[in-house]
Amino acid sequence: MNIEKFQESMYKLIVETSTNLPKDVRRAIQKAKERENAGTRSAMSLATITQNITMADENVSPICQDTGLPTFKIKTPVGVNQLQIKEAIKNAIAQATKDGKLRPNSVDSLTGDNSGDNLGLGLPVMKFEQWEKDYIDVRLILKGGGCENKNIQYSLPCELEGLGRAGRDLDGIRKCILHSVYQAQGQGCSAGFIGVGIGGDRSSGYELAKEQLFRSNDDVNPNEDLRKLEEYIMENANKLGIGTMGFGGETTLLGCKIGVMHRIPASFFVSVAYNCWAFRRLGVKVNPETGEIQEWLYQEGEKINFASEAEQEIAAAVEPSGDEIILEAPLTEEKIRSLKVGDVVKINGMIYTGRDAIHKYLTDHDSPVDLNGQIIYHCGPVMLKDEEGNWHVKAAGPTTSIREEPYQGEIMKKFGIRAVIGKGGMGPKTLAALQEHGGVYLNAIGGAAQYYADCIKSVEGVDLMQFGIPEAMWHLKVEGFKAVVTMDSHGNSLHKDIEKSSLEKLEQFKEKVF
Repeated sequence: MNIEKFQESMYKLIVETSTNLPKDVRRAIQKAKERENAGTRSAMSLATITQNITMADENVSPICQDTGLPTFKIKTPVGVNQLQIKEAIKNAIAQATKDGKLRPNSVDSLTGDNSGDNLGLGLPVMKFEQWEKDYIDVRLILKGGGCENKNIQYSLPCELEGLGRAGRDLDGIRKCILHSVYQAQGQGCSAGFIGVGIGGDRSSGYELAKEQLFRSNDDVNPNEDLRKLEEYIMENANKLGIGTMGFGGETTLLGCKIGVMHRIPASFFVSVAYNCWAFRRLGVKVNPETGEIQEWLYQEGEKINFASEAEQEIAAAVEPSGDEIILEAPLTEEKIRSLKVGDVVKINGMIYTGRDAIHKYLTDHDSPVDLNGQIIYHCGPVMLKDEEGNWHVKAAGPTTSIREEPYQGEIMKKFGIRAVIGKGGMGPKTLAALQEHGGVYLNAIGGAAQYYADCIKSVEGVDLMQFGIPEAMWHLKVEGFKAVVTMDSHGNSLHKDIEKSSLEKLEQFKEKVF
């Protein structure tokens, strides 16, 4: 095989997967837009999402700044050198990272050091299988950390909040899947897709669940029982009212695929792999002699062009106009106390990124900048440095905020921070601190990395680069950065309200169906 050409083909696959959503995913998002009520927070979120998809297309830049953990599924004819394939894929991953198509996401689990090129022990994940066909089948999924953290596994029988006993039967499986959607809330960047694995052991069950995400969203399950279950879940999960970004709304789930395997008598696992709306999964058929791409996979049917004039009109119809509240740091306590849940804000001026490493650091150290009255952004951007040494933002959407729950309230009070931007909301500890200190939580649209990168007008500086690009504290000057107040200084939380109402709706599905 021409290994150089194969490496070039793998680079194309990586870039295309990171920047261009497949057709089946686009169609699912379009259906969600058509179902949503105009003028709602969910409608605004979907308009932002489709605008972001268009910008990623045009810029050939990452759809989401969390380009995830690359997982390859590779089928090869007998006689193909898999060692060469592994080396070519690693080289392509490193090049795509250098070119800003992937964020450097490979971190040493013991030291916390970032390798800088997405390579490391066990990364990228490559799973090989031999087959009798005469071409190489390579499929890639880029699954971000926010949705990966909402994966869940159940051991039947068990007791489930809102649903009661889930037994070792099809109805127990049904309850587990509904509960998996409920527990994700908006933290996995809903509306999302789920892959479900029934049976196996703990590791093979999760592997089967993730394997379902490689199915086309439009396929029909050949197992009649599983087909009925998939259809049931798609109909009823969307009655929970969680909605896009957990803002409430008509669409919570965009796809559900279920697989089954045998198990040992003592164990009955139901494993669920959750994936965000930015469902980056593509594949190619490759000629084993030339290394060239013969065919792209997941590209059957109509491709929705969200940049069309009609789509722009829809987006304009759901975008709020004139009602946004302008925020510019430093913010006063009086200004923050005037905000309430549901307000749409636009931020102009400086914001500072801070993720897991920064929050841990700030608990024990002084801040490298004065954060009094300032805004912290839960974000790990994709950054590129030009030949003159200047940094440029290539993608910059929010990361899941709940990881910072142990730190956030104390850090806000310690440094005088008045606002936090993130996605998915935070918990009771932060909510209490917002009320006591005079702070606010602003929910940005998860996955909208190009939309928010466009709002960043300059990089004014960076601190704590020893933590790596995603975890450093970037000083960003923004203009027109839009977010929604979902936790205010008066003890109100949209996330708490949606969780409560969705639990009440979940309880309606307690009775046996299958």
